[in-house]
Amino acid sequence: MFFALTDDQREFDAAVRGYLAERFDLEAVRGVFEDTAGDGHPSSLWEAAAEQGWLAVTVPEENEGLGLGLVEAQVIARALGAGVAPGPWRGTVLAAEAVRLAGSDEQKAAWLPKLAGGEAVGAFTLRGSAPGTLTAVEFGAVADVIVARSGDGLALVTGATATPQGSYDGTTRLASVEAGAGEALPGATAEVIAELEARATVLVAADLVGIAREAVSRTVAYDKERSQFGVPVGSFQAIKHALADLHVAVTLAEHAALYAAHAVDAGLDGADLAVAVAKAKASDTAIAATAAMIQYHGGIGYTWEHEAHFYYKRAKRLAGQFGDADAQRERIAALTI
Repeated sequence: MFFALTDDQREFDAAVRGYLAERFDLEAVRGVFEDTAGDGHPSSLWEAAAEQGWLAVTVPEENEGLGLGLVEAQVIARALGAGVAPGPWRGTVLAAEAVRLAGSDEQKAAWLPKLAGGEAVGAFTLRGSAPGTLTAVEFGAVADVIVARSGDGLALVTGATATPQGSYDGTTRLASVEAGAGEALPGATAEVIAELEARATVLVAADLVGIAREAVSRTVAYDKERSQFGVPVGSFQAIKHALADLHVAVTLAEHAALYAAHAVDAGLDGADLAVAVAKAKASDTAIAATAAMIQYHGGIGYTWEHEAHFYYKRAKRLAGQFGDADAQRERIAALTI
């Protein structure tokens, strides 16, 4: 069976990448990265995310969304990873997914249009529980609503007190959040929470494969131009073969993330396995590709002035989210043996 993005999905991908290339390039990313006192939430990028439907992608049409699926959401996640774009896109989309899957009609009416339209910033975490302390919440300090565990279910937390936490990845901002009881999501069964975790895992995997593909592409382009001993570095067999292997690994990871998104959307048997495979492959591949990016850029790749560390640090951070490669391989073994 041939399995690939549709023409519409490819256009969606091109639109996101085009905006980032033209209006929020790596110099803009550097501005956020180096502004350690800022909230890491660039208003121009957020406005574009709202205007172009990036936030509304999985929100139903009756709630002012696009009514699309996880496949389209992972297209956006992959493009944002390739651009190492900062901001609370993923947390907002996942908060909306939690409300869509587990919220009451009143909660959907109250929150989904706001999250889809960029009027509210969302965050999503499965660390800790409300009431209590939620640690390392991405963009927790700017979130209007945080979806968090509450006992055996989930709650919508508002008005929480957030304390910034440090991160080596300047494309995000973390916070420790003192969360009150929150408002329970009535449909948050164990099965729904598991599906939300799967959706979150796929979006992180997609971000990672976007990082990995861009790291390899930039490295290949550089090594075609950089010369040693009068010939391009990319002509050396050791580098050529290594980059070819990375290209194959990234391609496999891209297809794994795409299929996992489809499997979750379609509720296929084996979706859990597909998600675990995708995250394991994406985590390993992104770390390998970004490490190679640093090494194969030679001396400049190790400098603060070069963008290679943006990719490596983001990959390193995301590789451990919702289970690192080792944890996912253990899950694969449990599901198959």
